[in-house]
Amino acid sequence: MRQLNFLLIFSFGLATVMFTLENTTPTTVRFLPGVSATLPLAAMMLVVGGIGATAAWVFAVWTGVVKKVEQLQEQTELEAQQVRIRELEEDVQRYRATVDAQLSLLPAAGESSAPTPEPQLEQT
Repeated sequence: MRQLNFLLIFSFGLATVMFTLENTTPTTVRFLPGVSATLPLAAMMLVVGGIGATAAWVFAVWTGVVKKVEQLQEQTELEAQQVRIRELEEDVQRYRATVDAQLSLLPAAGESSAPTPEPQLEQT
């Protein structure tokens, strides 16, 4: 893999040198009315490439910052949800205890408050 990286970097560097040697013609660049600069074409291309690389780097940094802020917000929301879940679980336990206490006060199913006679067994 290192050889491949070296080959790519070397090829790009060699192409840049060849481009610079072949394009030494002065070129005038007008930025604003009355503001211009004369540079060799290769130098201008290198400056523009540098500006583009810097802009790409700034965009990558900005994207990373935005992603980090979003992660922090999601983490805060997740923590708030966890707290809310704990509160709801406590409420459920409290309600369950209340219902169990109330159920223990009720007579059992099939029982009445009047005493029932015991069934008599028939003898054969």
